[in-house]
Amino acid sequence: MPILKEPWKKYKPFKPIALPNRQWPDKVIEKAPRWLSSCLRDGNQSLPDPMNGDEKWRYFKMLCDLGYKEIEVSFPSASQTDFDFTRRLIETPGAVPDDVFLQVLSPCRPDLIRRTVEAVRGAKNAIIHIYLATSACFRQVVFGYTEEQTLALAVECTKLVRSLTKDNPETSGTNWQFEFSPETFSDTDPDYALRVCQAVKAAWGPDGKKGDAIILNLPATVELSTPNVYADLIENFCNKIGDREDVCISLHPHNDRGCSVAAAELGQMAGADRVEGCLFGNGERTGNVDLVTLALNLYTQGVSPEIDFSDLNSVIAMVESCNKIPVHQRAPYGGSLVCAAFSGSHQDAIKKGFQIRQNEGLGPEDPWNGMPYLPLDPQDIGRNYEAIIRVNSQSGKGGTAFILQSKLQLDLPRGLQVAFSAVVQSRAEELGRELLASEITELFEKTYFLPENPHFSLVDYSITPDRSHSPVPSTAGKTQDTKDLVRIFDGVILVDGKECKLRGRGNGPISSMVAALKEIGIDLDIHDYKEHAIGEGRGVKAASYIECKPTGSKESVWGVGIHEDVVQSSLIALLSAASGFITSRPTTKLTLQPVTAAAGTQEAPAFISVLEEKANGM
Repeated sequence: MPILKEPWKKYKPFKPIALPNRQWPDKVIEKAPRWLSSCLRDGNQSLPDPMNGDEKWRYFKMLCDLGYKEIEVSFPSASQTDFDFTRRLIETPGAVPDDVFLQVLSPCRPDLIRRTVEAVRGAKNAIIHIYLATSACFRQVVFGYTEEQTLALAVECTKLVRSLTKDNPETSGTNWQFEFSPETFSDTDPDYALRVCQAVKAAWGPDGKKGDAIILNLPATVELSTPNVYADLIENFCNKIGDREDVCISLHPHNDRGCSVAAAELGQMAGADRVEGCLFGNGERTGNVDLVTLALNLYTQGVSPEIDFSDLNSVIAMVESCNKIPVHQRAPYGGSLVCAAFSGSHQDAIKKGFQIRQNEGLGPEDPWNGMPYLPLDPQDIGRNYEAIIRVNSQSGKGGTAFILQSKLQLDLPRGLQVAFSAVVQSRAEELGRELLASEITELFEKTYFLPENPHFSLVDYSITPDRSHSPVPSTAGKTQDTKDLVRIFDGVILVDGKECKLRGRGNGPISSMVAALKEIGIDLDIHDYKEHAIGEGRGVKAASYIECKPTGSKESVWGVGIHEDVVQSSLIALLSAASGFITSRPTTKLTLQPVTAAAGTQEAPAFISVLEEKANGM
C-alpha cells in the first residue's frame, strides 16, 4: 500500500460555532459536579476480557465506598450477564445504598428499552438512559435516517420510557430519572441537537419536583476538536435549552485527541452540572474522561471532589484486577511514578521544600504551599514520602540526601551530598538499575563507617587542657582559666583490630586528634565541619560531618560520626574520614613514624606494617 506524502490534506478542520459573547473563559469551578461512573458499562464494554459478575460486584461496592451516587451498572439488553448482574444488585438486601442511583443504558429501540426497564424493576432509585446518534455522519452512514425520522424516534422512545416508569402505577415504588444522549453531539449541527433535546424534554415533561430534572447528556462521542470548541457548544446549548432549572446538563467526553479532562473542565465552566466517565479513563479507543484526574484536580484547587481517593493504591489494585489492564506508570495522580523524581535538580528542589516545611513546623493539615514539583501532598492519596524520590544513575545529590534524611535523619552538608551521590551513581551504573532506599542507606553506612569503622575506631580517650603552656599563672586560691588553652588528645584507637596509644596537641578536640594521627602517618587538614542533633529529649544524638584533605592535596574525604556525646561524635567522624582516606587512596605513600606502645597495647611496628601494606598497595 503506497504511503501518502501529505496525508493531512485529506482531513477537514472542525468548524467551530460562532459564540462572540462567550462567558465560560471567566468562570471558575467552585464545586464538584454530579458524578456518574460508567466503569461497569462504558468501561466494561471496552475491555478485551469483560468483567464477570463477581468482578462487577466487587467494583460496584468500591464505587459506593468511594462516594459515587450515580453508577451506570449495565447495558441489560446487550447480554444476560449484564441483566443478571443488575437483578442481583436489586434483589440482594443492602447491596445498593439508599442514596445510590442505578443507571442502565439502552439504544432507542422499543424492545430493548422494555428489557432495560425490566432489569431495574424494584430498584429504589433508577435512571433510564437512552441514546440516539444525531450527527449527519451517523444518520446517513449508519442508520439511513433523516433529521425528522431521528427526532420522531427520540420522542417516541422517550414517551415509551415514561409510560413504563413514572406513568406506570406498578413501578411507583421506584424513584425514576431519565437521561437522553444525542450521541455524537459534538459533531451534530448545534441547532438540530437543540431541537431534538427540546422535543425529548417536552415528551418527558419534568413535573417540577426536586430531583425530577431531565438529564440531557451531551457526549463528545468522538473527540474532534479542541476543548474550547466543546465548551462553546455546551454554553450555546445551556443558553438556549430553556427551563434550565428542569434540566441537568451532563458531559460525556471521550479522549481521542487526549483532551478529555480539559474538555470536561471547560464544559463545567460553560454551564454543565454533571460529568460521566471512568476511573483512570478506561473506555473505547483512547478512553473516556478520567474521573480520578478530574476529582483530584479539584483537590489541588481547594475544592472537595466529594469522592474519597485517600487510599488511591487500593483503588488502583481493584481497577487493575477487574479490568486486567494496568494503570499507566505516568497516569496523573495514580501512576506509580508520578510522585517520584529521578532527576537530580527535581530531587534537590523537593528535598529543600520538605526541609522548609520541617523547619517551619508544618504538619499534614497545614497549607500545601511552596512545594516544588508536587502540586498535591502524596499522603493525601495514600502515598508515602519514601516513594517520592527514586535514585538511579541519572539522579543527583538531592535524591540521595532526601532518602538519608527521611530514613536515618541525617542532614548531609552539600559537599558530602556531592561526594556520596558519586558513590551511589557508581553503584547504580554497576547494577544497571534503580537503587532501593534500603540499599542506599546500607551503602552509606558501609562507606562512612556506620556503625563500625573498617580501619579505625575509638577505644578510649581524654581531652584535657595543656596547663603546662598556660600564658598566665592562676591566682592563688582561684581556679585556673583554661578555656583558651591548647587541648591534648590522649587516647587509644583500634587500627585494623590492633590497639595503638596516640597523643596530640591542638586548639580543640578535633585538631588535637588530627595532630595525634600524624604520628602514624595520617596527615589531614580539616576543610569543613558540620553537626546537628538527631531526635529530641534525653535520647538525642549528635551527627558530625568532617571533610578532610590530605596535606598539600586538592582531594578530600568525608567522615561521619554519630554518638550521644557531641565530642565523641566529632572524633568518630574524624576517624571515619581517616579510614576513607586509606580506602580511597590505596597507593598513597604515607610517612609512618615509630611510636611508643602503651602498656597492654600492641607494639607499634605490628600495626604500622598493616598501614604500610595498605598505603603502598600492590
